[in-house]
Amino acid sequence: MENMELKNFWEQIKSELIEVLPESAHPWIYPLEVSGYDKGVLTVVTGQLMGRDLLRKNHYHQIVETIKKFSGNNNSDIVIIYDERAAKSLKRENEKIQKRTLENKLKEQAMENLSNMQSASNLNLKYKFENFVVGKTNEFAYKVAMAVAQNPAKKYNPLFIYGNAGLGKTHLMQAIGHYTIFNNPKLKVKYTKTEDYVNDFISNSRNSKDTVENMSKFNKKYTNIDIILIDDIQFIESKNKTMSQMQHTFDSLYNKGKQIVITSDRIPKDIPTLTAALCSRFEMGLMVELTPPDLDTRIEIIRKLANDNDLKYTEDALKYIALNFDKNVRELEGAFNKVSAYAEMTNRPLDINLAGEVLKCKTGTDKVSIDKIAQVVAEYYGVDLKDIRGTARGQKVSLARHIAIYLAREITGQSFVNIAEYYNKKHTTIMFAHDKIKKELPLKRDLTESVREIKQVLKVI
Repeated sequence: MENMELKNFWEQIKSELIEVLPESAHPWIYPLEVSGYDKGVLTVVTGQLMGRDLLRKNHYHQIVETIKKFSGNNNSDIVIIYDERAAKSLKRENEKIQKRTLENKLKEQAMENLSNMQSASNLNLKYKFENFVVGKTNEFAYKVAMAVAQNPAKKYNPLFIYGNAGLGKTHLMQAIGHYTIFNNPKLKVKYTKTEDYVNDFISNSRNSKDTVENMSKFNKKYTNIDIILIDDIQFIESKNKTMSQMQHTFDSLYNKGKQIVITSDRIPKDIPTLTAALCSRFEMGLMVELTPPDLDTRIEIIRKLANDNDLKYTEDALKYIALNFDKNVRELEGAFNKVSAYAEMTNRPLDINLAGEVLKCKTGTDKVSIDKIAQVVAEYYGVDLKDIRGTARGQKVSLARHIAIYLAREITGQSFVNIAEYYNKKHTTIMFAHDKIKKELPLKRDLTESVREIKQVLKVI
């Protein structure tokens, strides 16, 4: 027989044997591989020594009768050969199967834990690392959060993430929780909003005959865990008793080597009435700021939303939305959802005409020009516009020029070539200036404040 014909012949016999032999024999039948067929004698190979012996002893006649049925040869016979190479191969395959089985069990357990935690702690399943769009302004915070998730309490403890509303603080925090539960389900993770922590404390600390027992349960609830995620810590201000309890929770977790992650809309020292003790504890780890996403990141955020929902769109529509909603991600997503809903309801394409009709915004270039930006930046830094557009090399002029170039790109969305024409420079020089400011913004708070103040003057925030 040809190889393919022999293989099909054997598969027919094997299928029949699975039907006629008891289930106890199936594990010995499945691994058998056909080796040859000559003058009515079928040769098969196995890597299971015990399987060979049991099949010969208990099922030889049934196997031979099955071969006769399909071959039409009454002189049919079978030879079962044990092969060490096949045994090694089978062992490796079994090890792979066992590993996959264990991994699947761990994943199932993780998914069950994830579901339970999401239900108990109000975690949003879309707030995972894979759903977080990374750009220049949030790349550092993303990498730090991932490092914490992969090695909790090893460094960056506590991790304090701060920034204005709608920039992704909760997303990154919850992503740490989801990652930990899925990849290390043995660890206990708890997510809580500060407001819920406060209410929980007040409820359990009220004077009653069960106060001691209730507070004991409260302490176990918040300290018998491996990673705690505390959202919007600024809401603890002015609550002296709760701050004292929070200090106890913090110290208990930290001294046991547990990971603490906190978010806030401002740095600890800017939270009124926050005790010096808590302030120092929050600042003892790593503080990371999230700032508004740049134009490219905003476009990528809404592009991902469109792709996730299988929506057809034009690039100019995405850019139009991104140019006009630059304060935070929440506002940006809201604008996109409004346009996409209108497109779906009216069965119209998601293009710039529809976006303009629904949002009624001017385009970025209509709102502010490259020249207007340069004028405002020059006035802000007290330098001449001609120096910014010229070749002057002073430190203040160079900084003003770089910021003006950065803002021209971010606000107007104009190409580097167009901006280069205005400044009479090579577009590679413009790209360098733009990227320099982009990289420095997350690292220099005074630079961030200057950019924000200039944007306020330009009325683009």
